[in-house]
Amino acid sequence: MPTETPRLDRAARIGLAAMGVAVLVIANDFTALSVAIPAIESTFHARVATAQWVINGYALVFGVAIVTGGRLADMFGRRRVFFVGCALFAAFSLLGGLAPSVGVLLAARAIMGVGGAMMWPAIMGMTYALLPKGKEGLAGGLILGAAGFGNAVGPLIGGALTDSIGWRWIFFLNLPIAIFAILVTWRVVGDDAPTAVDRRLDVPGVAALSVGLLALLLALDLGTDDGWTSPRILSLFALFAVAFAAFVAIERRAGEHALVPHDVLENRAFFAACISVLMMSAIFFAALMYLPQFMMKALDHSAVRAGAGLLPMMGVFAATSFAAGPLYIKLGPKRIVCAGALFLAVGMFLLSFLSASSPYVSLVPGMAILGVGVGLFYSSITTAAVMALDSSRASLAGGIVYMFQVGGGSIGLGLNTAIVATSASLEAGIRSAFRVDAALAIGGLAVAALFVGGSVDLERLRNLRHHHRAHA
Repeated sequence: MPTETPRLDRAARIGLAAMGVAVLVIANDFTALSVAIPAIESTFHARVATAQWVINGYALVFGVAIVTGGRLADMFGRRRVFFVGCALFAAFSLLGGLAPSVGVLLAARAIMGVGGAMMWPAIMGMTYALLPKGKEGLAGGLILGAAGFGNAVGPLIGGALTDSIGWRWIFFLNLPIAIFAILVTWRVVGDDAPTAVDRRLDVPGVAALSVGLLALLLALDLGTDDGWTSPRILSLFALFAVAFAAFVAIERRAGEHALVPHDVLENRAFFAACISVLMMSAIFFAALMYLPQFMMKALDHSAVRAGAGLLPMMGVFAATSFAAGPLYIKLGPKRIVCAGALFLAVGMFLLSFLSASSPYVSLVPGMAILGVGVGLFYSSITTAAVMALDSSRASLAGGIVYMFQVGGGSIGLGLNTAIVATSASLEAGIRSAFRVDAALAIGGLAVAALFVGGSVDLERLRNLRHHHRAHA
């Protein structure tokens, strides 16, 4: 008789709820301030280019520090690193809410990015550890579902707070949520610090990777304004190349102390999952960037209305992420990841038919299909990547996957912006860019089909073909 999958006990359910709340507050902070930028400009008499770094700085530091956060969580214990990250996030949220100047606000946001980069991989590691064997597929759905919900409600919460009691309360709201997550985690998650692990951190590797990623992400962020051949952008790309080469050389000599150990670098299934994420992330980030622009500039929507206009995509993304966990358990990684990639390609292709006369309702089917794809793909590819490595690497794996997501999104945005900027109109540029994104999705689908969840057995396929011919 088949053995039944173990049920979740009460402590595990409460712990998972705390993890979901913690992810929600991190994800909410990526989008909640997007509608508060004009109010921040007015408060500090700042230029929009400066105020925009309230969002960009947080995302940039988060993307640069997340691999280091994952390695620290695996080395020192996910629970401990989560507490440190959560404390940083809460303390500097308070400072951000009380900030007397835009400089203090930007510094607070940067440290919040460090806190978030420690929390996210620690949350992933603790979530997988809380689930019994056989239910690990639920972890990706829970984390990405909570993230999708946080991203979706962020502009709505941010807009409501900004219009009523002020943008500073977006920061103050983080405090009770962070305290709740810390208290629940303290009660239900045991100390998971490894006892037989060498805790010497690969500081040269951390420095080389951080400098390289910072240079790359800055170049991709500033290139559309400065021009891709400007001396500053070329210097940043050169710095990235030098730092990355130094990182590879350092990691080869570091052995077991490496920031990214050899068993991670040499894992083919994990690397394939990361490449697939890299290719797919251009799609999601491009949709988040250009659909609101189309709504505001072509359909004359307000910023808040444009944010709400993304709900068919973001709401479906969140709902599908929660459903993706049980589907992952039933269907396995390859089928669910490939299905998500296919939905992403189809959704982006449908959206590529927009024109200046397209009403909002014509965007909804494409956004909904895209939301299904995002929900199925990201939650399942994250689980497939984490499960490809030893459980002791869970937090590091989650950090690396997210780094590829941020990197792919930045590269994709640079490519999309270059296409849109050189087109005759916004609508024509979006059409061309979205079709390129759909082609990238097909490439990501091919990588997932061949390598994620195990390689395709070519010998078996040949035998099946010969078998069908014989019957014919």
